Amino acid sequence: MFEQAAISVQDVQTYARLHSLLDAAFDARDVDVLLSRVARAGFSIRNFEEVLNRGWLSKDAIALYQALPVSDQGLTRERYLRLVERVPAELRQRYFKAYAYY
Repeated sequence: MFEQAAISVQDVQTYARLHSLLDAAFDARDVDVLLSRVARAGFSIRNFEEVLNRGWLSKDAIALYQALPVSDQGLTRERYLRLVERVPAELRQRYFKAYAYY
């Protein structure tokens, strides 16, 4: 059975601040705005770097992400993708183009 290796967070404070911004972007009241932006731009919601670099997670998110060590950046990308997959089916259907694999 597959078991993912536990990777400990190195920069706990920056990691926590960035993840609170991710959680806020995927909050039920705000995720519609994020998905709308991604769909209008014409790329996949799974493209974390593009969403980050456009400042849609927050203006501070870019600097926080870049300040993290590589292992913490990887954990952040994994969390982002988990949040993407937890978006309710109704919104995923409405923003099909943002979720489609082309």
